[in-house]
Amino acid sequence: MSNTFTNSVFKPSFRLALLASAVSVAFSGSLYAQEESSEVDGNERIESITVTATKRAQVIYEVPIAISAFSGEALASQGISDLTDVGKFVPNLNVTGFSAGHTSSANPFIRGIGLQDHLITTDPGVSVYVDGVYLGRQVGQNWNLNNIERIEVLRGPQGTLYGRNSIGGAINIITKQPDNEAVTKVGVEAGTRGRIKGDVFVNRALSDSLSFNFNAGYNARDGLGEFINVPDAEYDVGETKDLYTRLSVKYAPNTDFSLVLTADANDGEGGLRPYTTLIDEVPTGAYYTGMRFGAPTPSGPLRNSDLAPDIYDNATGTKEVTTVSNEASGLSITADWSLTDTLTTKTVVSHRTSEYKAGLDDDATIYALDHYPERGDADQTSIELQLNGYYDEFDFVSGIYWFNEEGSNRQGEDSSFNGGGNLLELDQETTSRAVFVNMGYGVTDDLRISGGLRYTKDEKHATANVGIGPFTSEDDWSELSYELSASYTLENGLNVYGTVQSGYQSGQFPARPYCLFGDPECFVASENITAVNYEVGLKGQVTDNFSMSVALFNTEFEDLPYQVSTTSEGGFDTSNLVVEQTSRGIEWESTLYFTDNFKLHTSLGYMDVDVSEQDGVKPVAPLTPDLTASISPSYEFELSGGATISTRVDYSFRSEMYGEPSSDPGRLTEIDSRELVNFNIAYAPAKGDWTVSLYGTNIFDERYDNARLNTGDYILRVLSNDASEFGVRFKTEF
Repeated sequence: MSNTFTNSVFKPSFRLALLASAVSVAFSGSLYAQEESSEVDGNERIESITVTATKRAQVIYEVPIAISAFSGEALASQGISDLTDVGKFVPNLNVTGFSAGHTSSANPFIRGIGLQDHLITTDPGVSVYVDGVYLGRQVGQNWNLNNIERIEVLRGPQGTLYGRNSIGGAINIITKQPDNEAVTKVGVEAGTRGRIKGDVFVNRALSDSLSFNFNAGYNARDGLGEFINVPDAEYDVGETKDLYTRLSVKYAPNTDFSLVLTADANDGEGGLRPYTTLIDEVPTGAYYTGMRFGAPTPSGPLRNSDLAPDIYDNATGTKEVTTVSNEASGLSITADWSLTDTLTTKTVVSHRTSEYKAGLDDDATIYALDHYPERGDADQTSIELQLNGYYDEFDFVSGIYWFNEEGSNRQGEDSSFNGGGNLLELDQETTSRAVFVNMGYGVTDDLRISGGLRYTKDEKHATANVGIGPFTSEDDWSELSYELSASYTLENGLNVYGTVQSGYQSGQFPARPYCLFGDPECFVASENITAVNYEVGLKGQVTDNFSMSVALFNTEFEDLPYQVSTTSEGGFDTSNLVVEQTSRGIEWESTLYFTDNFKLHTSLGYMDVDVSEQDGVKPVAPLTPDLTASISPSYEFELSGGATISTRVDYSFRSEMYGEPSSDPGRLTEIDSRELVNFNIAYAPAKGDWTVSLYGTNIFDERYDNARLNTGDYILRVLSNDASEFGVRFKTEF
């Protein structure tokens, strides 16, 4: 289906979708993706899910923050396999991909906070954790979401319990722990666009005290275009191939002690992400005029006609940028020990390594003008020691934390800027230390108050070389983060809460400091970022048929750096535009059971972001839609003999946004809204141990932009790798 037809016919359906969501708000509720369904005596349909968002086990309705949780079963039924898919169904969450054209990159933005870059001197504003281990780098990790116990998306600053780099929120990925159940799961998938996927999960008990589980898989998908000027390119544009594995071993000699050792690894390769460059749209730029900084460019004037006729093809002549790759591995040890009936300790020790190869040819033509093949790596080690417990009506979580990361990025050997040499060498070591405590007190059976403090000290030592010798700089920051909340259970069982919470992010050195050519003192870090969030909410199960969650928030950020990229005399320069920002909005999630077999999930998020004026210009938050929505009806047919057919449709919407901190229409960086529709039809026999499904993702083939960047010389338009796909899934368990 052509994009023109999709825009003209399908776009108006959003009005119907919004109306349906409003009807759901008026007549129903329930935390979308935050509960599992069950039927007890024909009445109880909704069973609330237990989460660990506050580093203690709580029913999700009792957690005094805005949170969405996906159980492993929900992930499987929706065909969610990565964080990009998660970002389609959570209010005020947008997950994009950029990161030097890598197909495995996932950059989450929550409530207007995120990062579209990946270089070692930058830090994301939304933290990602796997089994309590913070992932310092997201490009190269490519975490697979098969056989996951649960995913939790925490919205708003989480500085007290999650520390630095969680000023927008945090995403927790919780894997399945080994237990004594003997189970083997096998899944295979085949579909259009060359989709081939296989996955196996094995859980076994080796003895009364020792068990393990093992997960391994392969996932491949064809590309969307060809490298028309590189006939011997190994992969097509957007093609992906990934191998992944994870092994966990659990030793639990008694009920008071357990030790879990987990090792994981992934290895992926593929073709450069689809993108194109707009040249004619910037007639004053160097590509169009053939002049840059008073001197002619080696290739002379370029035009859009020099690009590939199909925007999903690529006309680069630089073979080095056509292939991307990623490798990561990790080892973690988690020990839980009950010292007494009321006092426990927890230790999480982890070491991870990751590396990637990527890079763009910015002119996207056969001419060797601006192309930047790139490699990067990172090694991180973290240790967290917790002491947790409760006494009468008091409970607490406390601990100390240490994190160290060393990483580098390299451009140069195969790189080119303005037809000549180009060099970018970045190295950085980060050390973070923290101590934290969070306490709760049950004032009455219905009223609970809690509060917490976290003191963090960060140190960074960075070196940059852009071709005129290495420049070294170091800095340190410290911050006291806090949280205070109260929750009250109403007579109807709903929980109302109010929270004040702060977050913190250490300062950042410039990502591409070609400013050094004119200002040798420019390689300095920004100030630390602080965020304070004021939030009230209401959530819980109202009846057997529905439950609901609504949150209103106001978050104030100080010293928030926006990335601004331009071409400078030395190269492609990225600097920080430091702003003050206020994000305010509302979030709704719901589920309604019309009958035992028919239910409807909805989510809706609206946000208004106000950014302080800079030199008479009012910036906007990049890659931040003001409206997000999803609607997911599902129906189960019961056949004679006991077999079932389960049907599900998932619709998601993200409104217009800007690819950079400017809403100037003349810069052409506005990104159109998008509407995506998936479906899944599954058949399960009455007494069988298998399921077969027909699925479709992005069934109307909605093509959309992930990012847009105006450098002053050209506009870089990064395209989604998310075309329509139809296929068959088969799963069996024994």
